[in-house]
Amino acid sequence: MWEWQILSVTGFMSLVLFLIAVCYILYSGLTTKIHIRTGLPPVRSITIAYKYKLGPYKDCGSVFRESCSIGPKLSCIGIFYDDPKKVPAQKCCYAVGSILSEGEDRPNEKQQQLYVKNGFRVFSFPAVTHVVTASFPHRTPLSIFLGVQRVYPQLNCYIKERKLCAHPFLEIYRGGMIHYMSPLARQGDFYVPEVREAQRWLLGKESEEDRRTDITGADSHSERSSVSCLPPSESRDTSPAPPTMQTHSNRDGDQQWDFDHVERSDTSSVSSFEELDLNSERTDRCAHTPPPITGSGKNNLQGQDRDMTNEEE
Repeated sequence: MWEWQILSVTGFMSLVLFLIAVCYILYSGLTTKIHIRTGLPPVRSITIAYKYKLGPYKDCGSVFRESCSIGPKLSCIGIFYDDPKKVPAQKCCYAVGSILSEGEDRPNEKQQQLYVKNGFRVFSFPAVTHVVTASFPHRTPLSIFLGVQRVYPQLNCYIKERKLCAHPFLEIYRGGMIHYMSPLARQGDFYVPEVREAQRWLLGKESEEDRRTDITGADSHSERSSVSCLPPSESRDTSPAPPTMQTHSNRDGDQQWDFDHVERSDTSSVSSFEELDLNSERTDRCAHTPPPITGSGKNNLQGQDRDMTNEEE
């Protein structure tokens, strides 16, 4: 008798807990329809206090909590620069913080100083007119996980199908909603200084490795001594790889290619190839040309002619 009562109570409690869990998941946004569009962003120009981190995106929660504890009434923001499917988790970079001001408003100086005192840095993002954006309800902590799992795959498909250039991805937590957005213009202005410094360091490291490979390649090909004796710029131009182009970043964050440098490198490569052709022609001619006749050679020929005439006589 008591066993049946215990089993019935246990089954009833399990059913109640299961229904509560289902309702909790549904309330968190499991079945919410996601509308992705291209248009105006959910925010204007903003000034943020942020912390830059390097590592898995799942570890960003601690910075979110710290930022919310300093300014509980402020909107939180996260900027994610790498695709975790392409970049190792330990090398993913992101910035997390709070929005200090928006539009023409100025941030509160005391609040800004409080963030700076706790190790945050201040940076401003410009206002843009075209972004890829979507929204998701922020009702429970589970909503953040569901938003990541549901919104980002649809955002990526939307961008790939329309062949858009959208990066980085921003998450703005405001008014019980999570706003996802990625700018379609002035993307470079949304990169915090730490990310730019990291990119410059990587580019410098790659250029050093390229120089080392060029030097070792020139040493290994000992037969092509004419190529290795050329100046460094000309010896690199003779390689079949395309010439590197210098870029200059403007205020809008776009990149302009230095076509003058490309033309100069192309002309230098042509001239270097012509010099190599001339050198090869000269060596071929020298190989087929008989050696010059010296004075001793002429005397030997005259002596042989005299001997031949004496024999005939």
